[in-house]
Amino acid sequence: MHTDPIDQLAINTIRLLAVDMVEKAQSGHPGMPMGAAPMAYVLWTKLMKHNPDNPEWLNRDRFVLSAGHGSALLYSLLHLTGYDLSIEDLKQFRQWGSKTPGHPEYGHTPGVETTTGPLGQGLSNAVGMAIAERYCAERLNRPGMELIDYNTYVICGDGDLMEGVTSEAASIAGHLRLGKLICLYDHNSISIEGSTDLAFTESVHQRFEAYGWHVENIDGNDTEAVEYAVKKAQEVSEKPSMIIAKTNIGFGSPHKQDSAASHGAPLGGDEAAIVREKFGFPEGSSFHVPESVTAHLSNIREKGTTAEKRWNELYQVYSEKHPDLAAEMNTMLHNTLPDGWENLLPEFSPEEKLATRKASSKVLHAIVGKLPFLVGGSADLAPSTGTEVKHASDFASGNYGGANFRFGVREHAMGAIINGMALSRMLIPYGATFLVFADYMKPALRLAALMQIPSLFIFTHDSIAVGEDGPTHQPIEQLVMLRSIPGLTVLRPADAQETKAAWQIALTHKKPTVLVFSRQSLPVLDPQTHPVAEGTPKGGYVLSEWSTPSTGGNRPIILIATGSEVHLALEAQRALQQEKVPTRVVSMPSRELFEQQPETYRNNVLPSSIRRRIVIEAASPFGWDKYATDEGIILGIDHFGASAPGSTVLKEYGFTVENVVEAAKNLQ
Repeated sequence: MHTDPIDQLAINTIRLLAVDMVEKAQSGHPGMPMGAAPMAYVLWTKLMKHNPDNPEWLNRDRFVLSAGHGSALLYSLLHLTGYDLSIEDLKQFRQWGSKTPGHPEYGHTPGVETTTGPLGQGLSNAVGMAIAERYCAERLNRPGMELIDYNTYVICGDGDLMEGVTSEAASIAGHLRLGKLICLYDHNSISIEGSTDLAFTESVHQRFEAYGWHVENIDGNDTEAVEYAVKKAQEVSEKPSMIIAKTNIGFGSPHKQDSAASHGAPLGGDEAAIVREKFGFPEGSSFHVPESVTAHLSNIREKGTTAEKRWNELYQVYSEKHPDLAAEMNTMLHNTLPDGWENLLPEFSPEEKLATRKASSKVLHAIVGKLPFLVGGSADLAPSTGTEVKHASDFASGNYGGANFRFGVREHAMGAIINGMALSRMLIPYGATFLVFADYMKPALRLAALMQIPSLFIFTHDSIAVGEDGPTHQPIEQLVMLRSIPGLTVLRPADAQETKAAWQIALTHKKPTVLVFSRQSLPVLDPQTHPVAEGTPKGGYVLSEWSTPSTGGNRPIILIATGSEVHLALEAQRALQQEKVPTRVVSMPSRELFEQQPETYRNNVLPSSIRRRIVIEAASPFGWDKYATDEGIILGIDHFGASAPGSTVLKEYGFTVENVVEAAKNLQ
């Protein structure tokens, strides 16, 4: 093993910057950066294609620090290689308003490709990034003009590989033969509780070989071995690569190396001083970057600028030779919706009955292929979720241009992969499963919302009307969970017309969105008599106005409903009309969008003077109190379902016209 002295000095600089960040903050994880610094340094300075002056250059290599707790490693690299991250920023590590938060955050720090920290998510995002590269390359590249041609690199840790989501993601990555995905495993054998032998003794090598990956074992301190292994992985075109690098957590710390003591706490001032002395740095010189290291790494920016300039020159020739493809690339890069794209959407007749999942399928069939950035699939439920587009081919190792994705029974990985695809900024991806299985996807849903990326999540079979499959498959609390996630827009449309409007919303606001659809057929609302197109984007609207003037002393009632229960509300309104009870029906497909409307609009829909209200939703009543008010009631479900035909379950649980009418009378 030979490491050039200047390279070794730079590696030790990375280590000590991480130590100093954690020490100053008195919070963080110094051990991982100290151990992983050699392989990260080799990757960032000798192998990766990136431009510090333009962190968003389209054809840059992607780097994902899946072991996000080691964020001080990434911040050190960003600073030393010339990104817009100063020493002062490093000194503000983990402090209020800083550019160096405790875990890397997408959109917050220049050069951070995805938000990581929840273990396993980063590696799984990287699978999505590699998928996006292959899809865009297949669609846009032409011989001699490979405009989309980048690698996705990951540094993951022992904890990442214990998480189940990485098993799902690694399995599909091997199946898809994603050769431009290269993972370096920081195998330091230490987790918070101590040695990984306490709970993790499998052969990672054999496991990933079984997944269909190319696997290498190296000494993570041997910079020549790191460089050789990565270059070899770059040449393996039909397999993703896993480089297992044996490292030492807390490298250089005489009392804390190879110990859990260096995992998630500062080394301490005395220990940090010993490490600094061992690496030959001046005493007391915190946040010290030797001038020779600065000079040595100054060429990184020039290399990046030159690489992007060459790419721009290639793009110029490409755009002249293939103007249609250049226009398509621009459309994908900006997710641009063409003028009049709404005219592509299907028309629905009020004469028909249609499950909203089937209405959604009709929408997808109308626009997939016409919007080149819209791609997606299902977790082995395409026939049930309606997400298999018949005229599109499958994305596969022999056909990376296919728009139908087969995620297999891997809901958690599907969510994380969808996020990685969205992070390419060239795709609006969707993934589908049953609503009850949204639970498997919660971490990915949360991160999509945190990053505010255009991931679309389709959940069908949305209520106890699922029927015979019983309580294991009948969602009760899932809508509450989804609505509780900040920054996530949830739409539960009432019919085909609201479904079409929901898709328009999802594709225009380009933020993380959940679309919730029914299994059972529902009547189609007549747009001539119901303001669906105008009302749905507002989240809540008056679907049917007061059924009768107030007579005989009956006080007005507002029925608020979502999804399939909207039709129950309309039926109840007709029955209440016979009882001379003034009744308004409000459809509320999205509470989030409704809350964004001006107060005057919200008060027009739900006048504060009318507090006798009935909320109808076949799910947990949690969170509806503010709309029902203290003078209204919520017709929901506070227990699990039962196995029986869907219509029977709905009736037994009180979702009937008679029950709504009786409740309205009781409010008089």
